[in-house]
Amino acid sequence: MAKWNVAKLTIVGLLIASVFLTGCVERKLTINTEPQGAIVVLNDEEVGTSPVTVSFEWYGDYNVRITKEGFETLKTHRMLKGPWYDKMPFDFFAQLVNPMRIVDSYEWTFTLDPQTQPDREQLLKDAQDLKNQL
Repeated sequence: MAKWNVAKLTIVGLLIASVFLTGCVERKLTINTEPQGAIVVLNDEEVGTSPVTVSFEWYGDYNVRITKEGFETLKTHRMLKGPWYDKMPFDFFAQLVNPMRIVDSYEWTFTLDPQTQPDREQLLKDAQDLKNQL
């Protein structure tokens, strides 16, 4: 019976030690814009003014909206692909067994186009077209 208690204590001790000795993965995304100072929105959440660095928890498709006065609003999406060690079965070793801290950094850069004023003639034509549709 004493052997079973020693075995149980050893297993519990190893589990507790593994929690405190494991590494962690820090994920960061930096968004730059040209020109700087634009408001950045990721998945309908404002994250700051460019250049901005945010932490993220998941990889995948992100909706990006960037606005700045005097420039066209940019609406797009970008795919954030995970590294090889974040796939099964490597993720177990990279995140739990590895005692080192892993920093997973990504950087996106967007160029904003200057805002253009609509042509008066075209604006009047579009208004007339809308009126005719009614």
